Amino acid sequence: MTRVTKDMLIGDMLKIDITIAAILMAEGMHCVGCPASQGETLEEASFVHGMDVDELVTAINEYLEKKEEQQAKAAATEE
Repeated sequence: MTRVTKDMLIGDMLKIDITIAAILMAEGMHCVGCPASQGETLEEASFVHGMDVDELVTAINEYLEKKEEQQAKAAATEE
């Protein structure tokens, strides 16, 4: 399973799954499209925006887990 950590660069996280941007933006991190944010870790960006990085990591990982489960179920029904 794909998981993100607070040490990951935002740019690397978006390469894993671009839809993570929607979660970041919904939490108030509207700078995800900014070139500078691509080189920041999630922890650094969370600090700048006054966010709890651990809550954000949990939310993103829960999202990724649900998405992978849905994809696995869809693949199983196609077989």
